[in-house]
Amino acid sequence: MDRWLGDGGMALIGQVGAAFSGYGVDGEDLGWVEGAFGPTGSAANPHGVVQAGVHGLLLDAAMNFAINAALRGRDRTRATLELKVETMRPALVGETYRLRGDVVRMARQVAYGEATVRDGQDRIVSRSTGTFLLHRADESGSTPRP
Repeated sequence: MDRWLGDGGMALIGQVGAAFSGYGVDGEDLGWVEGAFGPTGSAANPHGVVQAGVHGLLLDAAMNFAINAALRGRDRTRATLELKVETMRPALVGETYRLRGDVVRMARQVAYGEATVRDGQDRIVSRSTGTFLLHRADESGSTPRP
């Protein structure tokens, strides 16, 4: 999982100014991830306001990473089934924001997550919930083919 720190394995995350800095599992075996977002010009409109799609990119990635942090062995997220994104305040080029993703519930085939982007005053800038399809390795430890 450490190889996913920074841009999470997706160059686009770094290009818009975000990076993941830490992850773990809490006492209920639910994963989490944290990071920072300093929007670049690539993330924003000509007025310096980050587009909602960029929020969706980062929040989706944060939830995926949090879920993968909690999965064991070769199990991984396979696809985002549902994603809801709410932008509540503008994120601006030149400011710095905190990213956080958390697993809400983990079932056999799906996981549920939530994520936020917060400003320096700990106010929610955007938030998201999502449902994710899981790809489980079989009992022998091998990964089934899609």
